Amino acid sequence: MDDVIVARALHVLAVIVWIGGVSMATTVALPAIRRGDLGQNPLKAFEAIERRFIWQARASVIIVGLSGLYMTWKLDLWDRFRMPSFWWMDAMVGLWLLFAFVLFVGEPFILQRHFHRLAAERPETAFARLQRAHWILLGLSLVTVFGAVAGSHGWSIF
Repeated sequence: MDDVIVARALHVLAVIVWIGGVSMATTVALPAIRRGDLGQNPLKAFEAIERRFIWQARASVIIVGLSGLYMTWKLDLWDRFRMPSFWWMDAMVGLWLLFAFVLFVGEPFILQRHFHRLAAERPETAFARLQRAHWILLGLSLVTVFGAVAGSHGWSIF
């Protein structure tokens, strides 16, 4: 069981880095960029922050996915995905899939090109949309984390 303890600890640690980064970007970095607190070029400020965090986020998402899959396999928790009282298991997987897509496919192959073009033409619109998307992702993340922690300790809304 020591391997499951290590997997759970890595899982939680990676979630903290990942969702903490989403929270910081949403509530601190993007508002500062939009106000011009980080210079007059919002795209340059955003890229400086993103470049330093994107690999932390990607590594965290990989660790969360692998550790979650390992714990589900090792503890044989597959049946929980069919039980409404374990809705948070589905929410965790769904959130993970969403972020994995955004970080590994959407951002480098789709969003980066479109966002850069929009940020060059209409920076206020681009950053308003980016911040709105971050608020949605943060909201989904917080509901999922709350549900997972409460649910794993026996609380259920069903």
